Amino acid sequence: MTVVLDAEAMQRALARMAHEIIERNREAQRLALIGLQTRGVHLARRLAALIHEITRHPPPTGSLDISMHRDDLNLRGAPPSVKHTDIPFALDDQTVVLVDDVLFTGRSVRAAMDALTDLGRPQRIQLAVLIDRGHRELPIHADYTGKSAPTSLKERIRVRMREEDGVDEVGIQKLRT
Repeated sequence: MTVVLDAEAMQRALARMAHEIIERNREAQRLALIGLQTRGVHLARRLAALIHEITRHPPPTGSLDISMHRDDLNLRGAPPSVKHTDIPFALDDQTVVLVDDVLFTGRSVRAAMDALTDLGRPQRIQLAVLIDRGHRELPIHADYTGKSAPTSLKERIRVRMREEDGVDEVGIQKLRT
């Protein structure tokens, strides 16, 4: 695996993203971050902590499971592993920043927007991703990107986070053919 972000670089990318989110969203009291299960939840919490440090206003955070909103349910052999959705605040009239680890085809983001709008009507939805690897199948782009890492379809992005994996790093792996 080739490491493209180590722990220090990941922290710098998140700090930059937090500043960009603040700059684009002057009304901090109407800002909420929702992470896509699993690693997006940890990234959302880290971004919220950084935003809190800068603005002294802690944005509410939540977690969103998109398993049942995916458009490939019939293509998967096993039933989806449903995780927890926890959004302990009203979405109406909020600017919601969806947070995920990797943006690839855009299908997960589409599923997330479907799931989110089932729960409320945000004023605006923005997207923050740690890694944008390209290969979009839908017209979706990130508003905030930690790092663009163009990849081949024969490669995989592997995001490891201390909350799940004990270490912070992002790497590119060649898939075995």
